[in-house]
Amino acid sequence: MSESASFTGLTEAEVTAHIERGETNHIEKRSSRTVKEILVANICTRFNAILGVLLVIVLFLSSFHDAVFGIVLVLNAAIGIVQELRAKQTLDKLSILNASDVTVMRDSKQKSVPTAHVVKDDIVVLREGEQIVTDGEVLTVSGLEVDESLLTGEAKAVTKKAGDLLLSGSFVLAGEGVYRATQVGEQSYAANLAREARKFSVTHSELQTSIQTILRYVSWLLVPAAALLFLTEKDSSDSVRSALFAVVSGLVGMIPQGLVLLTSVAFAVSVIRLGKRHVLVQELPAVESLARVDVVCFDKTGTLTEGPLGFDRIEILSSALPVEEALSALTHMFAATGDHLNKVIADTLPDPGWQEVSRVPFSSERRFSGAMFEGHGSWIMGAPDVLFEKVVQGASAQAASAELARGGARVLLLAYSKEEMTSENVPSLTAAGLVVLREQVRSDAPEVLKFFAAQGVALKIISGDNPLTVAAIATQACFPSVGEPVDARILPDDPQILAKLMEERFVFGRVSPQQKKAMIQALQARGHVVAMLGDGVNDVLAIKQADVGITVGSGTSAAKAVSQLVLVDGKFSTLPYVVAEGRRVLSNMERVANLFVTKTVYATFLIVLLALLEWPFLLLPRHFTLIDIFTIGVPAFFLALAPNTQRYETGFLSRLMRFSVPAGAVMAIAVVVSVLWAKGDAVITLSHMQTLATLVLTALGLYVLAAVATPIWTWRGGLVAAMGGLFIVAASLPVTRSFFALQLISVPVLLQTGVVVIAAAIVLRYVWLFVGRYT
Repeated sequence: MSESASFTGLTEAEVTAHIERGETNHIEKRSSRTVKEILVANICTRFNAILGVLLVIVLFLSSFHDAVFGIVLVLNAAIGIVQELRAKQTLDKLSILNASDVTVMRDSKQKSVPTAHVVKDDIVVLREGEQIVTDGEVLTVSGLEVDESLLTGEAKAVTKKAGDLLLSGSFVLAGEGVYRATQVGEQSYAANLAREARKFSVTHSELQTSIQTILRYVSWLLVPAAALLFLTEKDSSDSVRSALFAVVSGLVGMIPQGLVLLTSVAFAVSVIRLGKRHVLVQELPAVESLARVDVVCFDKTGTLTEGPLGFDRIEILSSALPVEEALSALTHMFAATGDHLNKVIADTLPDPGWQEVSRVPFSSERRFSGAMFEGHGSWIMGAPDVLFEKVVQGASAQAASAELARGGARVLLLAYSKEEMTSENVPSLTAAGLVVLREQVRSDAPEVLKFFAAQGVALKIISGDNPLTVAAIATQACFPSVGEPVDARILPDDPQILAKLMEERFVFGRVSPQQKKAMIQALQARGHVVAMLGDGVNDVLAIKQADVGITVGSGTSAAKAVSQLVLVDGKFSTLPYVVAEGRRVLSNMERVANLFVTKTVYATFLIVLLALLEWPFLLLPRHFTLIDIFTIGVPAFFLALAPNTQRYETGFLSRLMRFSVPAGAVMAIAVVVSVLWAKGDAVITLSHMQTLATLVLTALGLYVLAAVATPIWTWRGGLVAAMGGLFIVAASLPVTRSFFALQLISVPVLLQTGVVVIAAAIVLRYVWLFVGRYT
């Protein structure tokens, strides 16, 4: 840019001196947790601590056989650590690849350096769409307008002049400027802003909140359950040692081991899978939110279309004016600021060498740019439907512009005035020419849009371009519902009316950044979960507001900084996979949670029922380990990572309780009934009662597994059958039967137990039907 040429900037020696003093812009930017944090998060949990204490007690009171759950505990934590370390490696690599550079003046030359390499007193060059990475003092500007909404919450553009303060975390909306970095690194006003936008975070989500609610209730139940077990066992055996062991056995059953871990593993695996598709997950909850998305809003340019805009031609409207020379002068002037479109046009035309008097840079609010040239008047170029309001006798030109737009061309109006123009005041204009641009619809757009439509996801295009052009591009991209395009300049301010219109219409043009945000809010107010895909500064507010913000790797640093997902390689065709991945995680985790919580429920019911009957607790820790392996542990990992494209709906906790509470209650009652029936026919030992309890819980646990693993005629049915077969083998072999303290049961008692299991399964099916949770 021309203004930067007057600044020499720092010398390499001065830069080195600043680096030695630690005056760099290096900020600890972590897109993932540290290795230490990963280890702590996977090991130092509430239930790991409880299970660790129980493990010590078991080792003190009993043999290794009842401490097998400790091995499972260690293996579960190890799996979680390994998976998250792999995810960290993927996420960190993508974050580095996606990092933006900054232009500084060094030794009188412009130099592009990483953000962290900017030092105090560096002369930084700013252009439209760039993020301000340090605090600093403005030295010179040309129409510089800054968005400070990330810092202040105020969405309006702030005009800057020489001597003003710039704050890190702001974005350049329009114009250009040069500033001196005064506060860098951790000393800057918004040092944490970019870090928070990119960091690994597991924020609150329906899945995680629901699981934490379950764990909180379980924690509250542990103390009274432990007291009840201790008192019941102490009264029946009069042995403190036996009572303590019963407490351990019951609590091991109540704790949903691995549920939190498996959630983390599922998210971590998603990061790895998406990373292999060159998708940067900047916030892990976005994976969950994707499962619930039912509306996707697209910007047009850079999303439905690909590649830069190309210059096609200029149609001269006034032969009396120097139209081509004016277009060349205007585009050469703005091309020097780094504006790609102006550079594309300027490269096709010779520079006439006109002298600039003043200029007005482009902004998404104004939708035009222009300048006054010495001896040649003012020339302005921008959206035709905006500028035609100031054009005198422009009916024929307006008709020509509309015809081009209907054909899918992007058109800019070049107009002339003798008077000087400003950003606030546009004089009366004469239509001079129509600048026709080329856009290419992405080759994979029709396939992607078809996928969303088939999945029941509503699609909207909200673009700043001419509504007719947007509609034409939507038609070329095989947009499922185009309808009559809406000019956003006539949209109502009333949120309720806007929400109704957003439900009914699909293509919107001339949408301002504030309107894009309002549109997202309107859809959310109607209960929709909205994803916004954009790449420009004018999309930032909408991306921030959306439940899931997505941008492409070629997007502006402003858009990438506030997005939750970045399509690093810019492939539009990745989106169906991203949505499918989110659905897979949520739907599978609901299946798996049903298994874990069912176990907690039946263990709790057993404690209460056996206390009422004044029976000793019927399960040892080793029995719970055996049941867990075949009905929860092994199948849960397969189910959690399996393909699943079902769209997720809210109400996770309610559905979970309606499935798991009846299942756990029926299973506990079935254990008591089977033991009572067996005791009525013959005198059986406690060991036989424990074996019967194990058999009943395993059989019904496999039935519950079959219910959550539907459809069972797929590989899932094979998984259930394999788990049942392996349990039979474990219960039949003398060595494993001895290890897990199982006794041989007579055929009549086995038949009786089978009848109880079948009856319990039938009852459970109808209870599920009654509460609306049979799958």
